[in-house]
Amino acid sequence: MNFKFISIFYIILSILCNAENPKVLLETSQGNVTLELNQEKAPLTVKNFISYVEKKFYDNTVFHRVIDDFMIQGGGFSNEDPPAQKKPESPIKNEGKKSGLSNIRGSIAMARTNDPDSATSQFFINVVDNSKGLDPGGYSPEGYAVFGKVIKGMDVVDKIKKVKTGTSRLKTLSGVGAMRDVPVDKVIIKTAKVIKSK
Repeated sequence: MNFKFISIFYIILSILCNAENPKVLLETSQGNVTLELNQEKAPLTVKNFISYVEKKFYDNTVFHRVIDDFMIQGGGFSNEDPPAQKKPESPIKNEGKKSGLSNIRGSIAMARTNDPDSATSQFFINVVDNSKGLDPGGYSPEGYAVFGKVIKGMDVVDKIKKVKTGTSRLKTLSGVGAMRDVPVDKVIIKTAKVIKSK
């Protein structure tokens, strides 16, 4: 009986350990930010994000769009002069409605175009509660897909949102053009890596 009890205990413990949400560390020029990703509610989006992390796609990229009372956006432009858009993988399906997760302060979501299923590598961290506009039924029926949250380093996010911004030329995949809300002094994502469970 004791042996069966111990076996069942370790099976349950193993399941619980495997069910732990993945965490990602962003090492930035302003400090470190730790993200917890909700793979249960946004499995496709989490898988996509982790794939980019593991390919080191986000290493030496910049937060190219920063709006103090809105969000900070990164994951698409390399640290060059001018910053150059990196070629991403294929777009993924929007899980905004399905997940039930909300664009509250500290949440991380996928950036996209007006096409709801156009998200690739770029993401943003909400610095205020944007649920009214960015959740499904706000600015768009599908909303912007949240897939995790900041669990450590929100003070770093708040430092980033306060940096001076202006209009700068960025090199997109379709050519060089001016973009607003670009940090005057680059905010760099030095590296992004999955935190291994101990």
